[in-house]
Amino acid sequence: MIDIFSLLTIGFAFFVVAVSPGPATLSNATIAMSEGRKVALVYGLGLSSGMFLWGLVAVSGMGAILQSSVYVLMVLKVLGGLYLLRLAYVSFKASLAVENQQNLAHMQATSYRKWFMRGFILNSSNPKTVVAWMAALSMGMQGHNDLMSLTLALLTCMLVGYLVNILYSLVFSIQGIMGTYQKCRRWVERATASMFALAGLGLLKSALNRS
Repeated sequence: MIDIFSLLTIGFAFFVVAVSPGPATLSNATIAMSEGRKVALVYGLGLSSGMFLWGLVAVSGMGAILQSSVYVLMVLKVLGGLYLLRLAYVSFKASLAVENQQNLAHMQATSYRKWFMRGFILNSSNPKTVVAWMAALSMGMQGHNDLMSLTLALLTCMLVGYLVNILYSLVFSIQGIMGTYQKCRRWVERATASMFALAGLGLLKSALNRS
């Protein structure tokens, strides 16, 4: 069975991947600043659940199959890229209507299920997440392919993933940070839109290159 040192190695590797800037962490921070702590925590739970889906794929061995299945991976990348481009459009549109955004946010915040699903779809629509999982697992899984070891590794990464999303939700929902966000909201929304657009185009380019 896998030892504690290997689990810590896997957990640290996954922490580096999970905490690094990307569409998921950027959107979590933006939502925490704009919608507040409760909505951000629900959204972060959705992100973590979407991440868990790819974790199951990775530990079940489907990750390696998916990586070798060019056409299936290409379709997933196209769908994920299109979804990210849609988020880019929504964020840019929001930056053009900053004056009305606050009232809209209060209406949206009442539907926690919607925020959960938005986070879940964002992470589950990105097939590159399975690559991150496999990279982290490879750091400490040498020779540990039994069910118990895989389960412990999966739970370790999931715990790290949830903690990272909770951290983003708590830090960026601090009142002072939220106040600064409100003053710079238009530019933050546009920066978010740019990040989503670049990530989406990157996925589409990767799909067309069949990589």
